[in-house]
Amino acid sequence: MPKSKVRKKTDYTINPASRIPVKVKGGPSPIWYVAIMLGFMLAGLAWLLVYYLGADHIQWMSDLNAWNFLIGFGLMVIGLIMTMRWR
Repeated sequence: MPKSKVRKKTDYTINPASRIPVKVKGGPSPIWYVAIMLGFMLAGLAWLLVYYLGADHIQWMSDLNAWNFLIGFGLMVIGLIMTMRWR
Protein backbone atom coordinates (compact mmCIF):
# COMPACT_ATOMS: atom_id res chain seq x y z
CA MET A 1 0.00 0.00 0.00
CA PRO A 2 1.45 3.42 -0.96
CA LYS A 3 2.30 5.85 1.78
CA SER A 4 0.38 9.16 1.84
CA LYS A 5 2.27 12.38 1.36
CA VAL A 6 2.77 14.56 4.43
CA ARG A 7 1.62 18.08 3.82
CA LYS A 8 3.46 20.94 5.37
CA LYS A 9 1.14 23.47 7.01
CA THR A 10 1.88 27.08 6.28
CA ASP A 11 2.37 29.19 9.36
CA TYR A 12 0.04 32.12 9.82
CA THR A 13 1.93 35.40 9.69
CA ILE A 14 0.51 38.74 10.71
CA ASN A 15 0.61 41.35 8.00
CA PRO A 16 2.78 44.15 9.42
CA ALA A 17 0.93 46.76 7.35
CA SER A 18 -2.27 46.17 9.36
CA ARG A 19 -0.58 47.24 12.61
CA ILE A 20 -0.41 50.91 11.65
CA PRO A 21 -2.30 53.02 14.21
CA VAL A 22 -5.31 54.87 12.84
CA LYS A 23 -6.23 58.30 14.14
CA VAL A 24 -9.87 58.61 15.15
CA LYS A 25 -11.60 61.67 13.74
CA GLY A 26 -13.13 64.06 16.23
CA GLY A 27 -13.35 63.97 19.96
CA PRO A 28 -16.15 63.04 22.32
CA SER A 29 -19.74 63.87 21.48
CA PRO A 30 -21.11 67.19 22.75
CA ILE A 31 -23.39 67.11 25.77
CA TRP A 32 -26.38 68.27 23.74
CA TYR A 33 -26.10 65.21 21.48
CA VAL A 34 -26.27 62.86 24.47
CA ALA A 35 -29.21 64.82 25.90
CA ILE A 36 -31.17 64.58 22.64
CA MET A 37 -30.34 60.88 22.28
CA LEU A 38 -31.55 60.08 25.78
CA GLY A 39 -34.51 62.40 25.29
CA PHE A 40 -35.73 60.40 22.30
CA MET A 41 -35.46 57.13 24.21
CA LEU A 42 -37.25 58.52 27.26
CA ALA A 43 -39.92 60.20 25.12
CA GLY A 44 -40.69 56.86 23.46
CA LEU A 45 -40.90 55.13 26.82
CA ALA A 46 -43.12 57.91 28.21
CA TRP A 47 -45.39 57.71 25.15
CA LEU A 48 -45.95 53.99 25.66
CA LEU A 49 -46.52 54.40 29.41
CA VAL A 50 -49.07 57.15 28.88
CA TYR A 51 -50.79 55.05 26.24
CA TYR A 52 -51.07 52.03 28.52
CA LEU A 53 -52.10 53.94 31.62
CA GLY A 54 -54.20 56.79 30.28
CA ALA A 55 -55.49 55.99 26.80
CA ASP A 56 -59.03 55.70 28.17
CA HIS A 57 -58.93 59.31 29.35
CA ILE A 58 -57.11 60.81 26.34
CA GLN A 59 -59.45 60.67 23.36
CA TRP A 60 -56.97 61.51 20.58
CA MET A 61 -54.52 58.91 21.87
CA SER A 62 -57.14 56.17 22.00
CA ASP A 63 -58.14 57.08 18.42
CA LEU A 64 -54.60 56.27 17.24
CA ASN A 65 -54.94 52.64 18.43
CA ALA A 66 -51.94 50.57 17.28
CA TRP A 67 -50.15 53.62 15.82
CA ASN A 68 -49.18 54.43 19.40
CA PHE A 69 -46.80 51.48 19.33
CA LEU A 70 -45.18 52.76 16.14
CA ILE A 71 -44.77 56.23 17.60
CA GLY A 72 -43.36 54.99 20.92
CA PHE A 73 -41.00 52.41 19.50
CA GLY A 74 -40.07 54.75 16.64
CA LEU A 75 -38.87 57.39 19.09
CA MET A 76 -36.84 54.78 20.95
CA VAL A 77 -35.30 53.46 17.72
CA ILE A 78 -34.25 56.98 16.73
CA GLY A 79 -32.44 57.23 20.07
CA LEU A 80 -30.81 53.84 19.53
CA ILE A 81 -29.65 54.81 16.05
CA MET A 82 -28.11 57.93 17.52
CA THR A 83 -26.01 55.77 19.87
CA MET A 84 -24.03 54.54 16.86
CA ARG A 85 -22.60 58.05 16.35
CA TRP A 86 -22.00 58.68 20.07
CA ARG A 87 -18.37 58.80 21.23
